[in-house]
Amino acid sequence: MDNYRIVETLTESQVSDLMDLYKNEFWCDKRRREDVVKMLAATDVIIGLVDEGDGVPPRKLRLIGITRVITDFVYRAMIFDVIVKPTHIKIGLGAVLMDAVFNHPELQAVESFSLNCLQKMIPFYERWDFTDDLGEIKVMRRKNR
Repeated sequence: MDNYRIVETLTESQVSDLMDLYKNEFWCDKRRREDVVKMLAATDVIIGLVDEGDGVPPRKLRLIGITRVITDFVYRAMIFDVIVKPTHIKIGLGAVLMDAVFNHPELQAVESFSLNCLQKMIPFYERWDFTDDLGEIKVMRRKNR
Protein backbone atom coordinates (compact mmCIF):
# COMPACT_ATOMS: atom_id res chain seq x y z
CA MET A 1 0.00 0.00 0.00
CA ASP A 2 3.01 2.31 0.08
CA ASN A 3 2.52 3.51 -3.50
CA TYR A 4 -1.25 4.05 -3.29
CA ARG A 5 -3.25 6.98 -1.96
CA ILE A 6 -6.95 7.70 -1.57
CA VAL A 7 -8.42 10.77 -3.27
CA GLU A 8 -11.97 12.13 -3.03
CA THR A 9 -12.04 14.21 -6.20
CA LEU A 10 -10.81 13.28 -9.65
CA THR A 11 -8.68 15.31 -12.03
CA GLU A 12 -9.49 15.39 -15.75
CA SER A 13 -6.84 12.75 -16.44
CA GLN A 14 -8.24 10.57 -13.63
CA VAL A 15 -11.70 10.81 -15.22
CA SER A 16 -10.02 9.44 -18.36
CA ASP A 17 -8.51 6.67 -16.23
CA LEU A 18 -12.00 5.98 -14.87
CA MET A 19 -13.35 5.65 -18.40
CA ASP A 20 -10.63 3.03 -19.02
CA LEU A 21 -11.64 1.19 -15.82
CA TYR A 22 -15.26 1.15 -16.97
CA LYS A 23 -14.25 -0.42 -20.31
CA ASN A 24 -13.06 -3.51 -18.40
CA GLU A 25 -16.47 -4.23 -16.83
CA PHE A 26 -19.43 -5.58 -18.80
CA TRP A 27 -21.95 -3.68 -16.69
CA CYS A 28 -20.48 -0.25 -17.40
CA ASP A 29 -18.41 -0.58 -20.58
CA LYS A 30 -20.83 1.57 -22.61
CA ARG A 31 -20.72 4.62 -20.33
CA ARG A 32 -20.05 7.93 -22.05
CA ARG A 33 -17.68 10.52 -20.63
CA GLU A 34 -20.28 13.32 -20.51
CA ASP A 35 -22.62 11.06 -18.52
CA VAL A 36 -19.83 10.00 -16.18
CA VAL A 37 -18.90 13.63 -15.48
CA LYS A 38 -22.54 14.36 -14.63
CA MET A 39 -22.71 11.21 -12.46
CA LEU A 40 -19.57 12.16 -10.53
CA ALA A 41 -20.98 15.64 -9.84
CA ALA A 42 -24.10 14.04 -8.33
CA THR A 43 -22.19 11.50 -6.23
CA ASP A 44 -22.01 12.24 -2.50
CA VAL A 45 -18.75 10.43 -1.71
CA ILE A 46 -16.05 9.44 -4.20
CA ILE A 47 -13.20 7.24 -3.06
CA GLY A 48 -10.52 6.90 -5.69
CA LEU A 49 -7.32 4.95 -5.33
CA VAL A 50 -4.34 6.42 -7.16
CA ASP A 51 -0.95 4.94 -7.91
CA GLU A 52 1.78 7.35 -6.83
CA GLY A 53 4.23 5.47 -9.03
CA ASP A 54 7.94 5.55 -8.50
CA GLY A 55 8.04 9.16 -7.33
CA VAL A 56 10.03 10.36 -10.35
CA PRO A 57 8.74 13.78 -11.52
CA PRO A 58 6.51 14.53 -13.20
CA ARG A 59 4.25 12.21 -11.21
CA LYS A 60 0.89 11.42 -12.71
CA LEU A 61 -1.43 10.09 -10.06
CA ARG A 62 -3.14 7.41 -12.16
CA LEU A 63 -6.53 6.17 -10.97
CA ILE A 64 -6.35 2.42 -10.41
CA GLY A 65 -9.49 1.89 -8.34
CA ILE A 66 -12.69 3.60 -7.37
CA THR A 67 -15.96 3.30 -5.53
CA ARG A 68 -18.66 5.85 -4.94
CA VAL A 69 -21.53 6.32 -2.53
CA ILE A 70 -24.91 7.99 -2.83
CA THR A 71 -26.44 8.68 0.57
CA ASP A 72 -28.67 10.77 2.83
CA PHE A 73 -25.85 10.58 5.44
CA VAL A 74 -28.27 9.25 8.09
CA TYR A 75 -30.38 6.27 7.11
CA ARG A 76 -29.25 4.86 3.79
CA ALA A 77 -26.19 4.68 1.58
CA MET A 78 -25.77 2.86 -1.70
CA ILE A 79 -22.30 1.78 -2.80
CA PHE A 80 -21.62 1.77 -6.54
CA ASP A 81 -18.82 0.90 -8.92
CA VAL A 82 -16.27 -0.94 -6.80
CA ILE A 83 -13.65 -1.33 -9.50
CA VAL A 84 -9.91 -2.07 -9.48
CA LYS A 85 -7.70 -1.94 -12.56
CA PRO A 86 -7.16 -5.50 -13.89
CA THR A 87 -3.38 -5.23 -13.45
CA HIS A 88 -3.90 -4.47 -9.74
CA ILE A 89 -6.52 -7.12 -8.85
CA LYS A 90 -5.84 -9.72 -6.16
CA ILE A 91 -3.58 -7.54 -4.02
CA GLY A 92 -6.23 -6.29 -1.62
CA LEU A 93 -7.13 -2.96 -3.20
CA GLY A 94 -10.86 -3.76 -3.38
CA ALA A 95 -10.75 -4.25 0.39
CA VAL A 96 -8.90 -0.93 0.74
CA LEU A 97 -11.74 0.79 -1.12
CA MET A 98 -14.43 -0.88 0.99
CA ASP A 99 -12.61 -0.10 4.25
CA ALA A 100 -12.32 3.52 3.12
CA VAL A 101 -16.11 3.66 2.71
CA PHE A 102 -16.75 2.42 6.22
CA ASN A 103 -14.02 4.61 7.72
CA HIS A 104 -15.12 7.75 5.88
CA PRO A 105 -16.00 10.42 8.48
CA GLU A 106 -19.16 11.54 6.65
CA LEU A 107 -20.53 7.99 6.54
CA GLN A 108 -20.07 7.04 10.19
CA ALA A 109 -23.70 7.75 11.14
CA VAL A 110 -25.30 5.90 8.22
CA GLU A 111 -27.65 3.18 9.46
CA SER A 112 -27.67 0.86 6.42
CA PHE A 113 -25.49 0.32 3.35
CA SER A 114 -26.60 -1.47 0.17
CA LEU A 115 -24.91 -2.55 -3.03
CA ASN A 116 -25.51 -4.67 -6.11
CA CYS A 117 -23.12 -7.44 -7.02
CA LEU A 118 -22.76 -10.63 -8.99
CA GLN A 119 -23.29 -13.93 -7.18
CA LYS A 120 -19.56 -14.68 -7.35
CA MET A 121 -18.79 -11.45 -5.43
CA ILE A 122 -21.00 -12.25 -2.42
CA PRO A 123 -18.13 -13.85 -0.42
CA PHE A 124 -16.02 -10.72 -0.92
CA TYR A 125 -18.75 -8.42 0.49
CA GLU A 126 -19.68 -10.76 3.34
CA ARG A 127 -16.45 -9.63 5.04
CA TRP A 128 -18.24 -6.36 5.77
CA ASP A 129 -21.41 -8.14 6.94
CA PHE A 130 -23.35 -7.70 3.70
CA THR A 131 -26.03 -10.33 3.22
CA ASP A 132 -28.40 -11.31 0.47
CA ASP A 133 -30.86 -12.58 3.07
CA LEU A 134 -33.31 -9.70 3.18
CA GLY A 135 -36.19 -11.66 4.65
CA GLU A 136 -39.48 -10.35 3.29
CA ILE A 137 -37.88 -7.38 1.55
CA LYS A 138 -37.61 -7.56 -2.22
CA VAL A 139 -35.47 -5.24 -4.32
CA MET A 140 -37.44 -3.64 -7.11
CA ARG A 141 -36.14 -1.80 -10.14
CA ARG A 142 -37.53 0.23 -12.98
CA LYS A 143 -35.39 0.96 -16.04
CA ASN A 144 -35.88 3.96 -18.30
CA ARG A 145 -33.54 2.77 -21.03
